[in-house]
Amino acid sequence: MSENPQKKITSGNGLTKAVIAEMLLQNFERLPDIDQKVFSYGPLYLGGNAGLAGLISNSLYRRALNVRQAPITSSLPMAVLPFLTTCALYSATVSNPLLSGDLNCPMCSIIRGALVGVIGGGVYPILLALPMNIGLASRYSTAPMPEKGNMIRYCVEISRPVLRRMRAVLVLQAFFGTYLGSRHYETYTKLARITFGPGGEELKD
Repeated sequence: MSENPQKKITSGNGLTKAVIAEMLLQNFERLPDIDQKVFSYGPLYLGGNAGLAGLISNSLYRRALNVRQAPITSSLPMAVLPFLTTCALYSATVSNPLLSGDLNCPMCSIIRGALVGVIGGGVYPILLALPMNIGLASRYSTAPMPEKGNMIRYCVEISRPVLRRMRAVLVLQAFFGTYLGSRHYETYTKLARITFGPGGEELKD
């Protein structure tokens, strides 16, 4: 869809954003089933990948710091927090703006999806796992801790091998976030055609 859907709508009919959002939501169930499912459950899969990335990064840091204690206590938040954070970020930056008619740029949708995938589903789990496992290593004395003032350098040294191994995960999250952002924008254009197109005919699979 080459033209800006909202620009056509607002200029032609003078509808407010609130009215546009309400009309889009009312017609969401008229979309093909596959589009509804991808739009509704896609962020959950992205969040699930983020939870898996959290478990992987947690495992890598535990090995690097020789931590054997508290496996469940450390793994549970590393799976749950990235999942919830990524789902919330994607909904706030992509899904909700699309359904409210505030996001009308396909490239913006793609970039936002990619950034959520990389930051929420890759970088955040790594940053979350680092202090948690350093705390466990310090508590159980499984690895020598740096002297005061050298903590940043210590964190960098510990993180280098972890980041190398997590590169594939970051690339995968970026790809999946890009695909999801693109697919959701396509769904939005279909929804705009259903809602504001001539006759408002329902699209078929």
